[in-house]
Amino acid sequence: MNSVMDFLTGPWEHLFMRRAFAVAVMCGIVSGVVGAHVVLRGMAFIGDAVSHSVFPGVAIAFVFQFNLVLGGAVAGLLTALAVAVFSQNRRLKEDTVIGVFFAAAFGLGIVILSTAPGYSGSLESFLFGQILGISDGDVVTVAVMGLILLLIAGAVHKELVTVSLDRETATAMGLPVFALDVVLYALVTVTVVISLQAVGNILVLALLITPAACARLLTDRIGVMMALAPAIGAGSAVLGLYLSYAYNLAAGGLIVLVVTGVFIVCWLLAPRHGLLTARTHRRGHALAPDDVAAATAQPTDNTALVERTPAG
Repeated sequence: MNSVMDFLTGPWEHLFMRRAFAVAVMCGIVSGVVGAHVVLRGMAFIGDAVSHSVFPGVAIAFVFQFNLVLGGAVAGLLTALAVAVFSQNRRLKEDTVIGVFFAAAFGLGIVILSTAPGYSGSLESFLFGQILGISDGDVVTVAVMGLILLLIAGAVHKELVTVSLDRETATAMGLPVFALDVVLYALVTVTVVISLQAVGNILVLALLITPAACARLLTDRIGVMMALAPAIGAGSAVLGLYLSYAYNLAAGGLIVLVVTGVFIVCWLLAPRHGLLTARTHRRGHALAPDDVAAATAQPTDNTALVERTPAG
């Protein structure tokens, strides 16, 4: 019993762990909410592209000795805006444009970095995160930026969902599709930037996408998905930090491994869409011909989400 209590209370005795828990939970919540829109949109690649497109901004910030996070945010937002503009040509798919600018931004970062010897230490924390070394100022910054992101996401929630599910319908309804694209890209960019300290540039995509993917497997309702994704993200971040403290292992990597474990469990055991659950259901209930016809008529993929989304 004492060992369990020590496991639960031990990390909270240290100020650096309390800061880490605060940032991890906030990043998990924000990433879950924004990531749900990314998963609905089917544009998971944008998270990877943005996480790498901040690289030249960080390199420039290092060369000219100003805030690395600010430099990364500016570079990420510029890249996101470029993707939004070039994606308006429907001849090219969105992931194609993302790939072009992702490679260009990363190449620019490498060129800039080659002019700045002595960057290896800062680069390591940028790539792998430094959640155990953040300051009170970092906690406040993440809290303020996270709150702003959540407020913006809430304000344009219905519009973003409409564009994600059917761009043509959104255009016919008179929604500003291009502006909403820019808003979503900006949300993703800032979410990635504030999460870099938690899990680093390499692993930030997992925090953005995996909790939302888990929620997508667990429910067909958008509202429930928007609640589950941040809960899974925050819970995985907390458990990952506990394991990091107990076994003296890399915090960012453990956070990602925990949330990936949750995804595997959901993939296998989700009530309606889990692999093992579906097989068990098929064995226990052989479908009659009428049942087969009914099953084939059931909505799939985002169709179910559309029917469960309130109009307007």
